[in-house]
Amino acid sequence: MNVTGWDAPGLGGVPFEWRGVRLHAAGAGGLRVRLSQAAAGGVTLAVADASGMAVASVESLVLRAVTAAPTAAGSDSLFRVDWREVPLPEHAPADSVVLLGAPLSGLDVPVVEDLSGAAGVAVLLAQTPAGHVVEGAHSVAERVLGAVREWLASPGERLVVVTKAGVLVGSDGDVDAAMAPVWGLLRSAQSEHPGRVVLVDVDGDPASAGLIPLLAVGDEPQAAVRAGRVWVPRLERVPATASETGWRLEVSADGTLDGLRLAPAPEAVGALEPGQVRIAVRAGGMNFRDVLIALGMYPDPAVLGSEGAGVVVEVGPGVTEWSVGDRVMGMFSGAFAPVAVADARMIAKIPDGWSYATAASVPIVFLTAYYALVDLTGLRAGETILIHAGTGGVGMAATQLARHLGANVLTTASRTKWPVLHELGFSGEQVASSRDLDFEQAFMDTTGGRGVDVVLNALAGPFVDASLRLLPRGGRFAEMGKTDQRDPAVIAEQHPGVAYRAFDLVEAGPDRIGQMLAHLLELFDDETLTPLPVKGWDIHEAQEAFRYVSAAKHIGKVVLTVPAGWSGDGTVLITGATGGLGAVVARHLAATHRVPHLLLASRSGPAAEGVRELVAELASYGSRATVVACDVADREQIADLLAHVPQDQPLRAVVHAAGVLDDGLVESLTPERLRAVLKPKVDAAWHLHELTVSLQLDNFVMFSSAAAVFGAAGQGNYAAGNAFLDALAVHRRSRNLPAVSLAWGMWATRSGMTAHLSDADFARVARAGGALDEAEALTLLDQALTTGWANVVPARLDVAGIRAQAGATVPALLRGLIKPARRAATTVAVDTDSLAGQLARLSPAQQREQLLTVVRTHTAAILGHAGPDTVPPEQSFSNLGLDSLTAVELRNALNSTTGQRLPATLIFDYPNPATLAEYLFGAMVSDGALSSASILEELDRLEGVLVSSAATDAERAQITVRLQSLVMKWGETQSTAGEAPAQLQVTTDDELFAFIDKDLGVS
Repeated sequence: MNVTGWDAPGLGGVPFEWRGVRLHAAGAGGLRVRLSQAAAGGVTLAVADASGMAVASVESLVLRAVTAAPTAAGSDSLFRVDWREVPLPEHAPADSVVLLGAPLSGLDVPVVEDLSGAAGVAVLLAQTPAGHVVEGAHSVAERVLGAVREWLASPGERLVVVTKAGVLVGSDGDVDAAMAPVWGLLRSAQSEHPGRVVLVDVDGDPASAGLIPLLAVGDEPQAAVRAGRVWVPRLERVPATASETGWRLEVSADGTLDGLRLAPAPEAVGALEPGQVRIAVRAGGMNFRDVLIALGMYPDPAVLGSEGAGVVVEVGPGVTEWSVGDRVMGMFSGAFAPVAVADARMIAKIPDGWSYATAASVPIVFLTAYYALVDLTGLRAGETILIHAGTGGVGMAATQLARHLGANVLTTASRTKWPVLHELGFSGEQVASSRDLDFEQAFMDTTGGRGVDVVLNALAGPFVDASLRLLPRGGRFAEMGKTDQRDPAVIAEQHPGVAYRAFDLVEAGPDRIGQMLAHLLELFDDETLTPLPVKGWDIHEAQEAFRYVSAAKHIGKVVLTVPAGWSGDGTVLITGATGGLGAVVARHLAATHRVPHLLLASRSGPAAEGVRELVAELASYGSRATVVACDVADREQIADLLAHVPQDQPLRAVVHAAGVLDDGLVESLTPERLRAVLKPKVDAAWHLHELTVSLQLDNFVMFSSAAAVFGAAGQGNYAAGNAFLDALAVHRRSRNLPAVSLAWGMWATRSGMTAHLSDADFARVARAGGALDEAEALTLLDQALTTGWANVVPARLDVAGIRAQAGATVPALLRGLIKPARRAATTVAVDTDSLAGQLARLSPAQQREQLLTVVRTHTAAILGHAGPDTVPPEQSFSNLGLDSLTAVELRNALNSTTGQRLPATLIFDYPNPATLAEYLFGAMVSDGALSSASILEELDRLEGVLVSSAATDAERAQITVRLQSLVMKWGETQSTAGEAPAQLQVTTDDELFAFIDKDLGVS
């Protein structure tokens, strides 16, 4: 396809972004493609076969000029497990269910003490004992193993093992890592005994537990239930990610958070100007300003990301205070990127012990609070200040500073966040709601009618007016919002003695910002100030993070972290380093990434075979290697191992590749065999995590196994240990610590754990897709560090072969990759390529139903629900969870879909999906008639059908009668526009087709 050169805006370039792609048929021998300009820019495509039947449609294709966009070597061998919501099963629940042991809230079934006599479905609640994670992991895995072995020896139908927080659904939250081995163990049991074991993870909602009897008899062997909604795991490919540094997070023109994307930013790698430094960004702080920019609500052009933390990689002319390798934090534009350029005056050294996420969370909120309270309002001891949005970043920072200055602080927040304020030391009379105007009277009562001296405002509309009335004696009003700025002169006239000041932090200037930042760090150093709570997302999960902030769910700060890759300085620790894969990784880090120091740990250490040659080879690449004998399952030995890290080459990364095998079917596993395999995985990984948690690592890489994901038969203990690694990576990410767990498929490189495999074993692997050769595996290792996911599955997978073998029984985990066979082309009716085209074919009642579906679909997407069926038509948007920002996003999405210009107050004027759909019906359809453009689209479609028609004479006669009837009806409805063309009023078949040939351009 080549549309370059079309003489229309937005239609020059090459395909860049596809939306609304739908495949309706397969197997067409030839195609007819119609391209038209989309209302929101770009083009729409309608693809038909030779008969005019739909083959595919594209709602929007955005074109861009060719640029040096960020690219990476893609691979078909990198996957991840995604949890997807599915509708509740339609079958009846199991009618014979018992619960083993303790009762479970929400599951009203008999409780029994043992499995004897449990012939139907038994439910076992797996619980980790209170205490240490490692001990809990061993304990719960051993208890579940015993129960499963007993069950498999019984005549029972199905055993449902229930966990809590054993898996993470979505990107927000943590997991109980001690519970993870149960999932790995039972996935193997499911492979060995299909249909006998079901895994279900629940939250604390009784409605979730109530679904267990329904899930016990379904065809999903694994499920997670959250608030009564069901999610299942599906394997999906991980797309190639940007490997270069010249990109950043940007917004699209449609004003929705779905439009966030990584886009080229060549200016980030251009030549530095005097006074600038280039920073390899490790984390960027997110502010409400970024959400406004993403939604198109910010009044000025702006780039996402205004603060961050990272490492100096280059200094510009005239910069003497910073050197390459310095860890810095501060204000700089374009911080949501791997590389950004900063003014040397606006950054500062990161305090010792601070993570990059913590450092990125500090600058703007504390600088804004400092500038407002010290520079603008001159807050003094004994004065009273009202700080709105007290649980937000600036609010929490301002509270600390105001108390340091000796002021009395009053604050507002939503009622659900009041417990947070009470934990911060606010009494009941110092807190009021930010969701209604009652705070005015409440604080008047609290102050005995005196009101306050200073207001730091983040609200709008009548909330501003109420806050101004809280300054009856005059005072200072600092406005940091952008949505409702007032005229200072008008304020002074209406509220005598009140000095109103709307401000932006940047107006302080680089020098003053640098001074304030330096003073703030002094206050942090003496513990007058403390960093705020921080919640982080990887930059590849930016949409989820923006939705979280836009819904005001956060307490403190949200940051976006940026994958670091392999550092060019410092030490990398590799466990299992003298075995096959550990040595391969060591060579790769030395030869490809020039890591200066490698700390190689294994049980044998220097006594291992081939160590001397390995050390010499690494030295030839420029890397010094230190080899240490260490049992990594022993915490004290790991602590001694870390003492070998030289002070001038601090630890930058950990690669945990150690492990052992002791294969056997679940029935043959004993607690001793389970414990022996868990120790080098569970114990070692947890000790490495705890002993390095305060270090500023770039990477914490764990070598897991695809056995934990797919449930390899005969490897239940090994799958259990590796599942813990996958969960630990999620747990570390929840604490804003770097981590990735790679669930490796088979390597072609023989290692200590695969040396026993025969050629027949490798042939079996080859039939499933084959083993990864060394070069491909190392490429995947590097790529995994850039994806942003905590868990990835690097493995060769022959999807086509599996599809051919599976037939109608596709494994549940692979149902996202292996689709059911599609019909042949030409066997179904056309599906139009635009909403207007769809409506043109429908009756008024059907049009209303279609528009309601559109509204419910967009609402569900914005709320993160599975589909339109989860959005009741009559339920109010506010009760569904939409607020002012998500309302704007819904409006923007409907603008794009309908081609209308809808008001920002849309969901307030039409407060539920049904009334909104009715409004859209009136806007798009007038008295049942669509626009002429839509009608012409349908005529184009009809033209295609007529051209390809192979009708018999009798069929031609029927078609002619229908066309004549339609023309007569059209003439009757268009009487005000004149009579129909004379030659169509009374015509023969031949005359009608001649007219079609001539006037409709069919030849």
